Amino acid sequence: MNTATRKYIELDERYGAHNYHPLPVVLERGKGVFVWDVEGRRYFDMLSSYSALNQGHGHPRIVAAAKKQVGKLALTSRAFHNTLMGAFLKRICELTGQDMALPMNSGAEAVETAIKAMRQWGYLRKGIAANRAEIIVCRGNFHGRTTTIVGFSSDPDSSGNFGPATPGFVTVNYGSLEDLEAAITANTCGFLVEPIQGEAGVLVPPEGYLAKARQLCADRKVLFCADEIQTGLGRTGRLFAVDHEAVKPDLIILGKALSGGLYPISAVAASSEVLGLFRPGTHGSTFGGNPLASAIGLAALDVIVREKLPANAAKQGEYFRRRLKEMRHPLVVDIRGKGLLTGLEFRIPTRPLCEKLMERGVLAKDSHEMTIRFAPPLTITRSQLDSALRAIRTALS
Repeated sequence: MNTATRKYIELDERYGAHNYHPLPVVLERGKGVFVWDVEGRRYFDMLSSYSALNQGHGHPRIVAAAKKQVGKLALTSRAFHNTLMGAFLKRICELTGQDMALPMNSGAEAVETAIKAMRQWGYLRKGIAANRAEIIVCRGNFHGRTTTIVGFSSDPDSSGNFGPATPGFVTVNYGSLEDLEAAITANTCGFLVEPIQGEAGVLVPPEGYLAKARQLCADRKVLFCADEIQTGLGRTGRLFAVDHEAVKPDLIILGKALSGGLYPISAVAASSEVLGLFRPGTHGSTFGGNPLASAIGLAALDVIVREKLPANAAKQGEYFRRRLKEMRHPLVVDIRGKGLLTGLEFRIPTRPLCEKLMERGVLAKDSHEMTIRFAPPLTITRSQLDSALRAIRTALS
């Protein structure tokens, strides 16, 4: 570690709360699938800021849209209309097949919006008694960091010392239809689920689970809400992860790659039966749907569709996992995932392995101690993957 790297890390450690444990690298710039540190070393970015960079670092079309709009009009608040929000929300609705969309900023804000929307629907449409609505969630979930969300997390690091937990949530085992069916009552207004649990270690549910869960929710008059913040917008080889089972959720939550990594943008899309229940004053966001965010979001979605990034993710992801399996590493327990979202589970803690990867020019992150998550930008090519695989093989040997 040279003087410059040490200086930046010491500054972070001195003035920042210690709520993260990053790898000891200080990044300075990025382009496409690569990032460079302050020492001039180049790395493959195999995390993509937890799938916020599906379009790669600094995609020229998205950057151009941001530059054009930031010098024109960045923020109006929702007290006034702007020229771009409507077009942005229309594009989201076209891609998701939903009637309406509600823009927010962070993924956690969008999840909170979906929670409010499901509860409101439960009271106004399903007829649940006041303050009795329940939402079913899955064990191992990760939906954000607000006090409400961490209250139904099963990760002690996320929820410990932040109680009391917000009531109204019931936890079931991920992938279990029997658990889901048993948990539904007359007070159940929604089922909140990740199509693949990314933070839990890239856990893929049994085939058919999502389609059957969606049908069960429809039969029992429960809203099916898919959290596609990490899995959506091409990451798993389809535009949305639920598309693998031809599922159309009642609500779908988007974030991260909705901005191509340039700006915090999120949204909830749903039918008018759900989002149409909001009235002025019942929910809001100063920055949500601002013209800068809308310009960036439109460009980010355009890149995903025009450059056929979901198709590339499907092709390269299958190749990547096949090559990983060919390594036959004695400490690997499982290799799983879809598209360019891959979990490599080991018999040993993986933090030291991530440090070895970093030394070989590959940035990835340990997930739940025993798994390394690989999620490169969806623009990655076969030759770039081969180079990354050579570095991974050397590091893990």
